[in-house]
Amino acid sequence: MAFVCVAVVAVRALLADIFYIPSGSMEPLLEENDRVLVSKTDYVFGDIKRGDVVVFDGRGSFAPLGEGGLQQAISDAAHFFGVGVSGTNYVKRVIGTSGDTVVCCDSAGRLSVNGNAIAEPYVFPMDEPSDTQFEVAVPEGKLWLMGDHRSESFDSRGLLGAPGGGLVSQERVIGRATHVLWPFDRFTAIPRPADSSSSARLSPNAQQRNSK
Repeated sequence: MAFVCVAVVAVRALLADIFYIPSGSMEPLLEENDRVLVSKTDYVFGDIKRGDVVVFDGRGSFAPLGEGGLQQAISDAAHFFGVGVSGTNYVKRVIGTSGDTVVCCDSAGRLSVNGNAIAEPYVFPMDEPSDTQFEVAVPEGKLWLMGDHRSESFDSRGLLGAPGGGLVSQERVIGRATHVLWPFDRFTAIPRPADSSSSARLSPNAQQRNSK
């Protein structure tokens, strides 16, 4: 029994972990109370790509660096047993990586990365790409992160005026969300967008639809 416990702890510390989704900020992909599997090895062997859904430690950006103590220990224990969420861990989608310039919005209301409008089929139906205008140059080692349910998501946009400007260090990324595990009727793989390695130019037909 002790060996099993040690093995579980080792797997969750080094290879993969399960995270509880506490809100609807990533709808429709992830719903409140979902449990997701997070790979901790993807970024050991590969790069973080645009479009990836990542779990990260928000201390120093989304959460105060000094947050901790008994309350943090309790939330960490709840997370380990799958009944709660760590107060400093967040799940968002990567919109910009090192060297990117992310802008909201063009004349058709779309986000652009490095001058190219990007298709975002994952955004919550009827939501605008963003109701906050911004232009951000992403420095080396940083990420610009946004939720899919843009009107309900606290993300990089909400920290534009704060130290760090809403950018998250790549070193704070815990891993990539790969599957919805629970509830069982929602079990599914979380795909990496086919165009995640570069900004996606919309097809002429898509551009016409979005300009209407």
